[in-house]
Amino acid sequence: MRIVTRPDFDGIVCAVLLGDVLDIRQPVKWVEPNAVQRGRVDIRKGDILANLPYDDRCSLWFDHHFTNRVYRSFKGIFKIAPSAAGIIFEHYKDQFKRDYSELAAATDKIDAADLTLDEVLHPEKHGYVMLSMTVVNGAEPDEPYWNNLTDLLRQYDLQRVLENPEVKRRCRQVIRENEKYMVYLKKNTRLDKHVSITDFRDLENIPAGNRFLVYSLFPDAVVNMRIRYEKKSKEMIAVNIGHSIFNRHCNVNAGLLLADFGGGGHRGAASTRFDSCKADTYLPQIIDALQKNENNEN
Repeated sequence: MRIVTRPDFDGIVCAVLLGDVLDIRQPVKWVEPNAVQRGRVDIRKGDILANLPYDDRCSLWFDHHFTNRVYRSFKGIFKIAPSAAGIIFEHYKDQFKRDYSELAAATDKIDAADLTLDEVLHPEKHGYVMLSMTVVNGAEPDEPYWNNLTDLLRQYDLQRVLENPEVKRRCRQVIRENEKYMVYLKKNTRLDKHVSITDFRDLENIPAGNRFLVYSLFPDAVVNMRIRYEKKSKEMIAVNIGHSIFNRHCNVNAGLLLADFGGGGHRGAASTRFDSCKADTYLPQIIDALQKNENNEN
């Protein structure tokens, strides 16, 4: 029996909760949603899939992404909710070996982007927000840290986790990177009507940083679109769309929009990846839909 999940904070907390309640000892298999959608992941009978698209080879599935809904019978739970971890916590609520209620509530808040301006600009003052920003599911795998953080959160409370030397180092690194990221955002983001477009394709090394910072820098935008090459080979382009958490007037379901381009996600946040040769066709279409700002759920 394996836990198969996504390497973001919600995925890590899913692994914490499932590992505890089901006493799973096997290493977590960390994969990206796009790889599951394309059938590139070896899902086996007995696997528990969480925070990822459904695969009919798995034995249990827990998810909350709008575009991942399936209309067939399966074992597990799907519902629109702030986080997949929150669904798992509610499902097994009285069966855990320790109290994860604070961790589950924090994951709901972070994955739903229900953050204040102070939490975005000064995450170091807010423990769980700071911790979540040490998990970067970018171009380079970071499995030893994802596994270490999963183990720490299964055993200790927040303060003890934050005192771990590697976690402390990562937190300091995040603060430094956020300062640099602010500069990159200002230099590589343009405001096109009510859409802020961050284009990192000209950068050799894609900067890491707080994904919510752009909303504080461009308060007139209702949505942000971030474009980057997935790897240095530049064969694939990654696009992320996020509704502003401070100017909540975006009518477009981001998950549904990007489902038309091989991706998916939530109503307020979604992503896709596609061959670079499609960029001249896909990118203008996505931008046009965001600028029209029409409800696309009908």
